[in-house]
Amino acid sequence: MSSDHDLVALRDTLRDFSAARGWRVYHTPKNLAMALIVEAAELVEHFQWATPEESSALAPDKAAEVADEVADVLIFLVELADALGIDLIEAAHAKIAKNALKYPAPRGL
Repeated sequence: MSSDHDLVALRDTLRDFSAARGWRVYHTPKNLAMALIVEAAELVEHFQWATPEESSALAPDKAAEVADEVADVLIFLVELADALGIDLIEAAHAKIAKNALKYPAPRGL
């Protein structure tokens, strides 16, 4: 199971990776948000026109391609949050709490 520490370690690894290549100057919130949506679109392409059953039973090579795209989305999301000073874990927990109030679970389930 992952922990908050794992996300911080990933953020730090991405900082080092980008800095070593001189990319940090390009990692503005605007550019990172744009890159995130491009990668999300590449992820969606793998499921376009697939039936629900097909999307749930990917062939191993397709599953590997999807994993790469999911990783790209995560990478840009972590970098965007870092650029904006957002704690992703804290923000996610806050959003879940808001959603729980907005969409309460039915009683008896």
